[in-house]
Amino acid sequence: MSKVVPRNLTEGNIIKNLIVVSLPTMFGFFAQTLYDLIDMVWIGKISAQAVAGVSIFITIFWFADILNEIIGISSVALISQSYGAGKLEKTREIIEQAIFFKIIISIIMSIILILILKPLSLFFSSDPIVIQHILDYGIIRSIFLPFMFSSFSVNTALRCTGDARHPMFIMIFTSLLNIILDPILMFDIIPGTSIPGMGWGIQGAAIATVLSTIIAFSIGLFILLTGRSYVKISFSGLFKLSKENAKKLIIIGLPTGLEMFFRQGGQFLLLKFVSFYGTLTLATFGIGMKLFNLVFLPLLGLAMGGSAVAGQNLGANKIERTRRTAICASFLGIFITAIISSFTLIFPEQIIQLFINQREVIEIGKPMIYIITPSFIAVAISMGLNTVFAGSGYNLPYLISGIISRWFFQVPYSALVVYRWHLPIAYIWIGFLVAEFLELLVIFIFYRKGKWKTTRV
Repeated sequence: MSKVVPRNLTEGNIIKNLIVVSLPTMFGFFAQTLYDLIDMVWIGKISAQAVAGVSIFITIFWFADILNEIIGISSVALISQSYGAGKLEKTREIIEQAIFFKIIISIIMSIILILILKPLSLFFSSDPIVIQHILDYGIIRSIFLPFMFSSFSVNTALRCTGDARHPMFIMIFTSLLNIILDPILMFDIIPGTSIPGMGWGIQGAAIATVLSTIIAFSIGLFILLTGRSYVKISFSGLFKLSKENAKKLIIIGLPTGLEMFFRQGGQFLLLKFVSFYGTLTLATFGIGMKLFNLVFLPLLGLAMGGSAVAGQNLGANKIERTRRTAICASFLGIFITAIISSFTLIFPEQIIQLFINQREVIEIGKPMIYIITPSFIAVAISMGLNTVFAGSGYNLPYLISGIISRWFFQVPYSALVVYRWHLPIAYIWIGFLVAEFLELLVIFIFYRKGKWKTTRV
């Protein structure tokens, strides 16, 4: 691996900077999305109950991801602003301590997740097979949580200093490795061949993910320790944590973490509402969330790149360039979304059949795709505008928009659909659509107010 030439994101063409920083990240996330889809296809070959089990675990897992998100979004603002201001020693220190802090937090969350996994599983389903799938898959994933969260911090450090190329290669390589390992570890005979596999079932899917995550973290940390990126960290620095940096890593991203708590709390209840329609509907919901990630993860890559660009420009006090970054990121997001959404709207039945070829699931899933897909446009614009909040460290809009869209509207509306009005599942899907546009409205209002222009960390 060659040393990366540093890129100054405070100068030059904004769209070019966005593309240069975001495109590798988007490719990396697309590879991750491709793996997620193929992973669900393999799991679907076990049973619809297996798909339901994994879908439930993912919802539970998002609660563990809250602290990861808090430290992650804080890291984006701290690293990009210090780097944009030319404070390279400070940048190195923040990277080292962010990784160390993430390891400590993730060990605690790993223990908590293992303890609460079964009680929360029983909240969603009374099907013993579904419960067993949740535990078989979830305990393995939970044990190795520190590697996953730490790999996120490593990639964030690289992107915020302008090096999006290495994270892209890491994500593509490990996603391909995961795709290869899945059928080998899951099945007695690899589907479509006569080659024997390990036959570990859904546990094999979890182990494949864990192995890929460990490798991803190891490669990224090696790049930072050996100076193959612009910032070189020290091994001894990974065991230090100043009170000042720990405080900033919590406080800056706290609104985002609270937003995620309320969002995932809402998602938690929504999954419970969906469970009233049966296991097949739960499996369909899981497929829908994977399709949502097909759009969301590339947009997340764009947003992460855009946040690094915005953060560096705010660090250099270039407000107008930061504003134009958000607008350009929004339009690029709309373009990406339109392409992906076209395929989901044209081929909904074929897409669902890739996962589970059951007529009942297809009949539930087609309306879901038709109703939810337009919301992707709102997500694209929201994430584009959010780049200025993440870059500045002013993350209150995340919290307010999440509370209003989920708790003031979607949760009470869905509860009425299930308990009071007794309406079909399609009305739950409509709630997802309206919530995303409501969130966009709140984000836009905060963007127009402009407090992000004066906020610094």
